[in-house]
Amino acid sequence: MTQTRPPGAAHRTAAALYAILLTLGHLAAAYLLLLAYAAEPAGPWDGESVAHSRFAAGLALALATLTALLTWLSVKADWLRRRWFTLPALAALAAALHLTLLTPEL
Repeated sequence: MTQTRPPGAAHRTAAALYAILLTLGHLAAAYLLLLAYAAEPAGPWDGESVAHSRFAAGLALALATLTALLTWLSVKADWLRRRWFTLPALAALAAALHLTLLTPEL
């Protein structure tokens, strides 16, 4: 017969550290998405702003993937709840949409 112990200080500390790390990752991804969506070319000659916009969206997608993996680790260790998957999924969706359908055109 196994008994479950209430979470100790080490459990709460690990959960808090992962929550802070994931929150910083989500904020960075949100900032990159803001930069990607705010970029508009000045005219048909301004391919550089389109390239920078795509680069920011690609970086946000990579960061969303990284935070999703860290979220998976923390949920698997039972430090955080499954609802933490919502933010990396939304960030990945927004970045993928920007890279495919909503890319600024020249």
